[in-house]
Amino acid sequence: MDKKPKKVKRPNSVKIPRKDSSLTDTSSITPVWQTGVIDVDGPWGWKDIEHNLFFTTILPTMQNFETMTWFEILGRNNHEVKIQQLIKPAQKRLAFLSLDDFESLVSLRLTGPQRVWGIKIQNVFKILWWDPKHEVCPSQLKHT
Repeated sequence: MDKKPKKVKRPNSVKIPRKDSSLTDTSSITPVWQTGVIDVDGPWGWKDIEHNLFFTTILPTMQNFETMTWFEILGRNNHEVKIQQLIKPAQKRLAFLSLDDFESLVSLRLTGPQRVWGIKIQNVFKILWWDPKHEVCPSQLKHT
């Protein structure tokens, strides 16, 4: 009896790595807040914020955001803004804080002109600035 050599199975030479969607798609998860890069002293720093305003407006709105996914949060009023679109003093402040290596910041609208600015990395929102007068990136109203 002759033994036949076994055929060697060759693996498929074209392998496509699977993406771990949990690392890239954060639209279906809720935000997490971090304060490690918060700017206390700058023009949009948090040092002069009124105690009452924090507890009646900012904290409740941020707590409400915690019940939403990033898909629900980001839209017309809350959005990413490219660093180049920020006013020059904001760009300079980012450089001073050594935070100018990011492509964009996220603006979260609280009420009227009031904004909280931060850096979004996956589902983490690193709180940076308090912008009560919508100065960091003023709106460019269409058709005006």
